[in-house]
Amino acid sequence: MVTQSQSLRDRQVASLEKILNLNHASPEPSTTHHDPSAANGLIPKATPILNSDGDPIWKVLVFDNLGRDVISSVLRVNDLRGWGVTIHLNLNSARHPIPDVPVLYLVEPTASNLTIINQDLAKNLYSEAYINFLSSIPRPLMEDFAAQIAEAGTAESISQVYDQYLNFIVAEPDLFSLALGKETYWALNSANAKDEEIDALVDRTVSGLFSVVVTMGVIPIVRCPRGGAAEMIAAKLDRKLRDHILNSKDNLFSSQGQRSAQTQGTPTSRPVLVIVDRNLDLIPMLSHSWTYQSLVHDVLKMHLNRITIETPLDEENPSKGRTKKAYDLTSKDFFWSRNAGVPFPQVAEDIDTELTKYKDDANEITQKAGASSLEDLQTDNPNTSAQHLKAAITLLPELRERKATLDMHMNIATALLKGIKDRQLDNFFQIEENITKQTKAQMFELLNDGSKGNEPLDKLRIFIIWFLSTEQEVSRADMERFEEALTKAGADTIAIAYVKKVREVTRMTMMTSAPSQPAPQSTGGELFRGFSSISNRLTDRFASGALGANFENLISGVKNFLPVNKDITITKIVESLMDPASASSSAISKTEDYLYFDPRSANARGTMPAPSQARNQQASGIPGALGSLGPGTGASFGQRRQGFSEAIVFTVGGGSMDEYGNLQDWAKRTSNTSAGNVGAPRRRVVYGSTEIVNAEDFLLGELARLGREDR
Repeated sequence: MVTQSQSLRDRQVASLEKILNLNHASPEPSTTHHDPSAANGLIPKATPILNSDGDPIWKVLVFDNLGRDVISSVLRVNDLRGWGVTIHLNLNSARHPIPDVPVLYLVEPTASNLTIINQDLAKNLYSEAYINFLSSIPRPLMEDFAAQIAEAGTAESISQVYDQYLNFIVAEPDLFSLALGKETYWALNSANAKDEEIDALVDRTVSGLFSVVVTMGVIPIVRCPRGGAAEMIAAKLDRKLRDHILNSKDNLFSSQGQRSAQTQGTPTSRPVLVIVDRNLDLIPMLSHSWTYQSLVHDVLKMHLNRITIETPLDEENPSKGRTKKAYDLTSKDFFWSRNAGVPFPQVAEDIDTELTKYKDDANEITQKAGASSLEDLQTDNPNTSAQHLKAAITLLPELRERKATLDMHMNIATALLKGIKDRQLDNFFQIEENITKQTKAQMFELLNDGSKGNEPLDKLRIFIIWFLSTEQEVSRADMERFEEALTKAGADTIAIAYVKKVREVTRMTMMTSAPSQPAPQSTGGELFRGFSSISNRLTDRFASGALGANFENLISGVKNFLPVNKDITITKIVESLMDPASASSSAISKTEDYLYFDPRSANARGTMPAPSQARNQQASGIPGALGSLGPGTGASFGQRRQGFSEAIVFTVGGGSMDEYGNLQDWAKRTSNTSAGNVGAPRRRVVYGSTEIVNAEDFLLGELARLGREDR
C-alpha cells in the first residue's frame, strides 16, 4: 500500500517480472506496467538481463494451475516474450527436452509438484533450474526434496530456490482472490464438512493473506468480529506475522529484506486489515448490478479477466451462424481501466465519445498524408508528403490498437444489452434499489409475472434479497405461496431452506442506508442517449448489416436511470474502522466489539484456538457454522477510534464485484481528490476474498447445497 501508482497489481507484476528476470532486480522497475509499446506487442521498457555475449537469456517457463492463473491475470504472452520466455508449459503436461535452455518453475510447494520437478532434473529436460514457490515451502517438504535431489545427484542442475509469496490472483488494480474454489462458503457453514478440511482451508487462507501482506510490504493492524472463521484466520495470521518478525533477522518487511526493491515508497502509516465472514451480508452475492464490471461478471461470466461471447460469423448475413470469441480485459485496456466501475449507461455514452474521437483522429492523419483511409497509408502514393506519411505510419499502431479495443467493447456492450433485455435486468435492478419498500403483495405479483425476463434464477435472487431485507413478518403460509410462485416460474427453491436459517444472523449484521447523494435525474425520454448514440455508430459501421439494423430493437425498453449512491453493509463497516469520526452510530455500534491484533505489539495478541475449538454450532445458531474461538483481544477506546487512510478488506466465504465497486466508490468519494473534500486524507481500499463468485455459482453451487442438507 504505497503511492497512487503502486496498486496491488503493480506490486505483483513487479514481483513476477523479477522472477522472469531470474530474480535479478530490474534496472528500471515498472511501477504501472502500462507501457504502450508492450500493448502493441513490442518489448517493454524494462529489459531482461543479458548473458556474457550481451544477448537476452532465453528461458522456458513451467507452472502449475495456480501459477498459470496468477500469471495470466496480469501478464500476456507478449509480456512474457519481452522477458525472454520463449515457451510456457504446464507442469502436468507432456514436455519434450530442451536441454540448452534454462527453466523457470512457478509452482505451489506440494509433494506431487516436487516429485515432477525432480523427475525433470533426472531426465535433463533443461540446462538449469530456477525454482520459485508461490508460497513458503514447509520445512519437512524441503528436506524431502533435498533428499530426493541428493539421491538422484542432480543438485548441480539447480541454480535458485525461492519462496515468492504470490499465491493470490489479482483481477483488478486492488482486487484479489486466493483461488480457494467456489465451495468455501459451503465448507465453512456445512455440518457435513470435516474439521480437518476446515483447518486446511483456514491455513491456506492465512498463507494467502500473508503473501498479500508481504507483497504490499507493510504489516497491518488486524480487526475482525468475534467468533467464526474470521477470528480464527485473524488469530493465526497474527501468530504467523509475529513468528516471522521474531525469528528472522532480515525479515520480509525490513528495509534490507528481499522485497526492498518493491517496497519503495512504503508509507509510515500502517493499513488496517478487516476480516469478515460472508454471513455478514449475503445480499451483494445475489444482487443485480448496473455497473459495467459487475454486469460483465454476472451476465458474461468473466473469469480471470477473460470473457467469451457469441458473435455472428458475418454481421451482414446472420444466417451464416455464430462463433465464440474470447476477450481479455487487461490493465492495458484504456477503456476498461476508465469505465469498469461506471454505470452501464455512461459506458455506452463513452463508447460513442471514443468512436467519434477515433474517427476524427483517423481522418486528420489520412488527410495530412493524402490517403483516403488508414489502409491506404502503406501504399505508394506520389501525392503523399514523406514527412506526413512518416508521422502517420508512426501513429498507425496506436490507432489500430484503439480501434481493436473499441470494437471489442462494442461487441461486449451488444452482448450485455441483449442479456439486459432478455432477462429485464434493468427492472430487477431498479426494484432492488428500493427493495425494503416492496410489499408482500408486490413481490408475489412480480414472481407471478411471466413477462419479467426469461431467467427464473433472477426472480429467485430478488426474492431472497427481499426476504433478507424486509422488516415485514413472513409467515409460513406466505413462504409457501412464494415458493409455489417461484417453482411455477421455473426456479429451484431448495436454497431457501438454508436462507431461512441464516436470515436472523444477517439481519443483526446488515445495515440498510439511505442514498448518500440523490439519484441523478435522467433526461431525454426513456432511453439513455448513450444507447442511441451507440446504435447510430453501429448503423454507420455495419450499414444495413444485422447488428446495426437490430440494435434499436435491442435497446428498446432498456430503462433510463443511474444508480443511487449508497453504501452497503461492508462499506459501512470499513468506514467505521477507517474513519470513526464520520461513521454512523449504527456502524460504530457494530464494530465496537471487533477484536484488535497488532503483530508488532507485545500486548495486542489473541489466544490461538485449538483445532478442536474451530466448530461450535451453538455459537452462531447456524448448523455447522464456525463458532466463537475463545477469548480474543478487545480494543481500547483509543484503538477503536484510530483512523486509517488505507485498508485491506477480506471476506471469508466468497467475494462480490458489487462490494469491490462500492468500496472503491466510497474511497474515491471521501478522499481529498473529490470535490468538497479538500484536506481529507487520500483513502485506498484493497478488497479480496477466498474466491470471487458470481450470483449463479453462489446460489446454485453453495446455498442450494446447504439447503439440501437442511431439508
